[in-house]
Amino acid sequence: MDMAVASPVHTPENRREAAQRIAVEMFQQQPDWITFFREVLGVDGLVRKLFSTPEELAEFEQTAEYAEIQQMLAKLRERGSWAEGKEPTRVITVRLPKSLHESLRAEAHDRKTSMNQLCISKLLHVLNNEYVPAEE
Repeated sequence: MDMAVASPVHTPENRREAAQRIAVEMFQQQPDWITFFREVLGVDGLVRKLFSTPEELAEFEQTAEYAEIQQMLAKLRERGSWAEGKEPTRVITVRLPKSLHESLRAEAHDRKTSMNQLCISKLLHVLNNEYVPAEE
């Protein structure tokens, strides 16, 4: 998909509107959720091109336009898995306390989903920096 990216002279409002408009156009094509994520929210995606500094990105992540993009992503994820072979999967190992693992397992059960789906959902959620401890 050809995504025209606004130049830095455009206002944040224009860039927010452009991000939302292009995301809606892509959503209407009903791609798999991985493609949508990669093209819109991924490292080389539309949003990072429009909001290139960490400060601009953090500000955009607090907007209604970003929330709508997240809702589109969630709707695409409801359809199930992505098209295998389009993008390789990666596995990460996360060390966590037994109590947190049990809590996640219970939450997945309560939500009638898998631990994998729950963890992906949580990883896609934007964190406030004050909740992320710095490495020492």
